[in-house]
Amino acid sequence: MKRLFWSARNLRLALFWPLLVLVTGPALADARLTVLVDVLKLPEAAQILREEGLSHATELDVDMLGGRGGPGWEIQIGAIYDTARMVETVRRALEIELQEPDLSAELEQTIDFFASELGTKIVSLENSARAAILDDDVEEAARARYMALEGTDDARLELIRGFVESGDMINRNVTSAMNSNYQFLRGLTEGRATQMSDEEILADVAEDIDEITDDTVSWLFGYLLLAYHPLSDAELQAYLTYSQTKAGQALNRGLFDGFGKAYEDISYALGRAVALNMTAEEL
Repeated sequence: MKRLFWSARNLRLALFWPLLVLVTGPALADARLTVLVDVLKLPEAAQILREEGLSHATELDVDMLGGRGGPGWEIQIGAIYDTARMVETVRRALEIELQEPDLSAELEQTIDFFASELGTKIVSLENSARAAILDDDVEEAARARYMALEGTDDARLELIRGFVESGDMINRNVTSAMNSNYQFLRGLTEGRATQMSDEEILADVAEDIDEITDDTVSWLFGYLLLAYHPLSDAELQAYLTYSQTKAGQALNRGLFDGFGKAYEDISYALGRAVALNMTAEEL
């Protein structure tokens, strides 16, 4: 999850044209990017990810701070999971992918798709499923459904597999998870809660690649099966077709790059926050 004109009347207007392009062109493109952010409902998605993050932070408090984080920890975490900052990070990544001069048509194609009845339905289903899967029971059921279908010739699973492969979603998710783990450990180290060299951090993260990959596969397929269950095969095929276009690929890169960067920043900040609280307890 992806018009200009000029009429020169005299030399004076012609000489001013380059300045008008520089001012008006980017402003119009930026407005279209705002429309894309709206049709993708990125603020809503960021709020769901914030709730997910706050739950994770509660576990960190218990596991690493002995549950003694208190109000100070809650304030720090609230600032780290800033939804406006998340949306802006993703927006910048989308700008890089979709505001190149030769991609203006792709930006419009992406807006048109997600502003359509089907596109709106897809975004709502994706966000609803992401919110629902925060519940451990729902997540377990979603993973179990995937495992029951894996290895069969289920047509819906094959459509989703094509969607996952077209976006290189397994590799991108695993890479994002490992980068986030690296940043968390770097934050801990720079916050003096632990002593690890960069090589040691990298080695530690690399040890988890198989576990992360297996977990990513079952979670991702479980989530997508849950999200797209209400779609007909024809609707899901239409989404797959869009995802394989130049526009769909650009949107996919932008979303992964943007959310990946947001998660890396959050993970580093979490590491520093944990370190701050750990070292404060020692004083």
